[in-house]
Amino acid sequence: MGAKAKRLLAIKNILSTMKISTQEELLRVLAERGFTLTQATLSRDLKTLKVGKISDPEKGYVYFLPDQHESRGSESVHSHDNFPVNGFISLRFSKNFGVIRTKSGYASSIASLIDANAPYEILGTLAGDDTILIIPVEDATPQDIKNALLVIMPELEGKI
Repeated sequence: MGAKAKRLLAIKNILSTMKISTQEELLRVLAERGFTLTQATLSRDLKTLKVGKISDPEKGYVYFLPDQHESRGSESVHSHDNFPVNGFISLRFSKNFGVIRTKSGYASSIASLIDANAPYEILGTLAGDDTILIIPVEDATPQDIKNALLVIMPELEGKI
């Protein structure tokens, strides 16, 4: 996994488990975890992750991830059985186009998860019953696509 993907996963983990109200506070926590970055880089990372702010009775306003806000009080997409990720079989590339093979019936759920997160590197997906075509932006490499998928689905570490 690339440095950016690791950093994005760290940010997601921090914002999922802590109430962070400022970029300075988030930079401090990231530094404690071994990530050194500038405020400008953090700003871009927050934009990439589509992080927003929401009112909090204790801290005023705190950062939140889009999936946190949508699933408050309900089961997360990443439940204990890792659905839909447990249907993933493989990822292969032809030039920069990616093809994900899944168990029968899982492709549309995984494609929907990718499209809902809308990573910059992926223009879109086309899904059948057990196959997903990943259409990258023009300058994205296969490694860029893998890193984007790992940010969305960390459970794929070691599988792609």
